[in-house]
Amino acid sequence: MIKYSVIGTSWITESFVDGAGLVKELMLDGVYSRSIEKGEEFKNKMGALRAFSSFDELLKSDTQLVYVASPNSCHYEQSKALLESGKHVICEKPITVTAKEFKELCHLANEKNLVYFEAIMYMHSPARRVLKEIVSTLGNIRSAGFDFSQLSSKYEALKKGELPNIFNPELKTGALNDLGIYCVYPVIDLFGEPIKITPCQHFLSTGADGCGSAVFHYDDKLITITYSKVGQSRASSQIMGDEGTVTIGSISKLDNMYYFKNNGEAFPLVPETEKRFLMGNEAKSAVDFILNRDKAKDFLKECQEMNEKVLLCMEKMRVENA
Repeated sequence: MIKYSVIGTSWITESFVDGAGLVKELMLDGVYSRSIEKGEEFKNKMGALRAFSSFDELLKSDTQLVYVASPNSCHYEQSKALLESGKHVICEKPITVTAKEFKELCHLANEKNLVYFEAIMYMHSPARRVLKEIVSTLGNIRSAGFDFSQLSSKYEALKKGELPNIFNPELKTGALNDLGIYCVYPVIDLFGEPIKITPCQHFLSTGADGCGSAVFHYDDKLITITYSKVGQSRASSQIMGDEGTVTIGSISKLDNMYYFKNNGEAFPLVPETEKRFLMGNEAKSAVDFILNRDKAKDFLKECQEMNEKVLLCMEKMRVENA
């Protein structure tokens, strides 16, 4: 049994705990929040054994694994401290702001024989294998478009003059880090690293990016991504080949996926999937990485290598835009 704790009390943390509840090897030990009241409330609601009164108390505890879902600007420092204290870490996306920070913490984790990886549903979903297999049957692929545009529940507060965390650039948030990353992953996973990237972002009054797009250039194809926290898309992502097309209803969940022949005939590939099962996949990966290290080490390495490539692409997008 692996004792795990969580940092953060938001809905995403609740989703992870719900998913981890499907993994018999995991036991929810504790929760840390900057607000003791919120920590206690989360403990009682989700069934944790304790609410840590300080980050230092968490570091000194016997918790073995920590799920980090604090503001993005805290990911690097908190993950580093947790690794230095001997704890395995699964961190919400983006795992760090820069690839340099990520490589440093991967090295630290390896030195201490610890597990460290990003909680990104795409890499741990069984639908990823389905997608890669069907893409190989589409013939010549010249274009594809991936979209994740979801109107933020905090946007109304922003319009009223408030500053929600998700639109505060000091916390390293914004549309690219929150939603665009889900589009970058399949681009790099399916097509490799591009020759160049042409990005475009729209910045809000706070300085955070509200929406954006990017074209990934390859020798024989152009791949486009779009993402937004200030508007709601109703369209699917799609990959178009000369022998068929794949549509993906949700690029973050990799569900509602269909294969279309050129004659219009459609075949369902992946149905709609509950969030807790997707988060459970991440939790199961953590268990495999820790308890079945020899068998799972190649996949952990694959996750970390993909993570670094995605972070590098996102850095290029920010630099080009600046």
